[in-house]
Amino acid sequence: MVIIGVTGGIGSGKSVVCNVIKSMGYPVFNADYEAKVITDTDAEVIRKIKDIFGNEIYINGNLNRTKVSALVFANKELLRKLNSVVHPAVSNYFFQWVKKNSNFTMVFLEAAILFESGANQWVDKVVVVTAPEELRIKRVMERDGLTVEEVRLRVGNQLAEKYLVEQSDFVIDNSGDQLVVPQVLSIIQSLQPK
Repeated sequence: MVIIGVTGGIGSGKSVVCNVIKSMGYPVFNADYEAKVITDTDAEVIRKIKDIFGNEIYINGNLNRTKVSALVFANKELLRKLNSVVHPAVSNYFFQWVKKNSNFTMVFLEAAILFESGANQWVDKVVVVTAPEELRIKRVMERDGLTVEEVRLRVGNQLAEKYLVEQSDFVIDNSGDQLVVPQVLSIIQSLQPK
């Protein structure tokens, strides 16, 4: 089995690429989605998050992500503490998921912070999805209803796209200049067992 990481900056189109991959019949583990589920359902994780942020960080049993985002994007130490709780939990879930999907020749891990979290060590190959920063900012503003300043703050907390490209095995251009599906097909064909 080949494990392929899919990453890229905020608004690059990772989910678009992963939806194409899913439509081709391959399993995709979305680390951001799973982290949200874990932070709302895993009792041990919830306890640790409350230890960091206080009990009021949960509203009706759900993590107040808006408040957490505002706090961690302004305080790197809080972000480090949060990640030290969430990343190991996501890692455990991921490896259980890989075992459940061991009958597939290829599985994919969609992770916005693949390198920052150390999850790049779990994968055999890395695909980065790229798009110009202004286009990414526009997409995120439309998708999440954020201001340009809020999006720029998030972009500033991520690794530079140039670095991601240098560290990756494959690049998918999602600027709108090239069709995504043929790029995904080409990568999957090149990774098929010979």
